[in-house]
Amino acid sequence: MTPPRLFWVWLLVAGTQGVNDGDMRLADGGATNQGRVEIFYRGQWGTVCDNLWDLTDASVVCRALGFENATQALGRAAFGQGRACCLTGRLQVPGLAEEQLQARERRWCGLHQR
Repeated sequence: MTPPRLFWVWLLVAGTQGVNDGDMRLADGGATNQGRVEIFYRGQWGTVCDNLWDLTDASVVCRALGFENATQALGRAAFGQGRACCLTGRLQVPGLAEEQLQARERRWCGLHQR
C-alpha cells in the first residue's frame, strides 16, 4: 500500500530535519549530562568508539553540548552499546575558543553494533 510507505518516508525525513553532520547528542544516560556519545554523520546517528577515549575527549563533547568540563570519561559501553555504526578516530580540538568535533574527517569503522 502506498500511503504507509509515504508516511514512513515522511517520518524518516522529519526525524533528521535540522540535524547536520557533526551534531552530537548523549543517549541512554540517567540525566541530561550523561550518556553514550553519538554523532550524526551521513544521515545516521553513530556511536563514538571508546578506544583511547579520555577526559579531554569527554570535555570537548561536554563543552560542545553546552556543559562544563567533564568529570569522568567512561568507556566499555558504560551506557550500552550503540545501535548504529561506530565512528572511529580521536576527537580534534581545532582551537581553545572553538572546540568541536570534525565529523567530516572521521570514518565509520564498518561495525554495526546491536
